[in-house]
Amino acid sequence: MFQTHFERIGGQDTIQRLVDSFYAHMDELPEAYGIRKMHAEDLAGSRQKLFEFLNGWMGGPQLYTEKYGHPMLRRRHLPFTIGDQERDQWLMCMKLALDEVVESEPLRQELYTAFVKVADHMRNQVTHHH
Repeated sequence: MFQTHFERIGGQDTIQRLVDSFYAHMDELPEAYGIRKMHAEDLAGSRQKLFEFLNGWMGGPQLYTEKYGHPMLRRRHLPFTIGDQERDQWLMCMKLALDEVVESEPLRQELYTAFVKVADHMRNQVTHHH
């Protein structure tokens, strides 16, 4: 029986914990300052949007789409400079959150791999190495 990531992670409660943990790390880690300063001082709005987005992204209720339409993540992130460094900071916070919140190792790996693809797609600054 196929289970969505949403079911496997434990539904909305776990997603809420994941989001809280993610933003706690972003708020506290000096290494995440680059992406923290792109966010509003109060993270409540970002927290709510990420929570709504992740519900649908993991195969649960499409809360984000119902409110805002198609996520079009890349387009929504274009006002921000997102290069390798920003992508890596975001992924670092998410990896720490997954490690804290998701008990199943295979599920953690699957979700992290999926997040890497999403985060890669967000990049709008290409670093050219000469």
